[in-house]
Amino acid sequence: MPLSTSSNFARPDDAFRAIVEAHRGLTEEQSADFDAALVLILANHIGDIDVLREAIGLARRRMIDGQQQQQQQ
Repeated sequence: MPLSTSSNFARPDDAFRAIVEAHRGLTEEQSADFDAALVLILANHIGDIDVLREAIGLARRRMIDGQQQQQQQ
């Protein structure tokens, strides 16, 4: 199964809102712990190491690209 990078949600804003709301009231450390737990739960749900590796690579590239754009401003 290839990595899907387009939205699979009928209402993507609701999915984003649910994630943001889950962080409400958490400290920065608790938010980081929550994110890590959510990532591990969803990675297990995917259950495909190749898709997981592809997602990790994409996330790293996006993070690096974002940092480079900030440095150019």
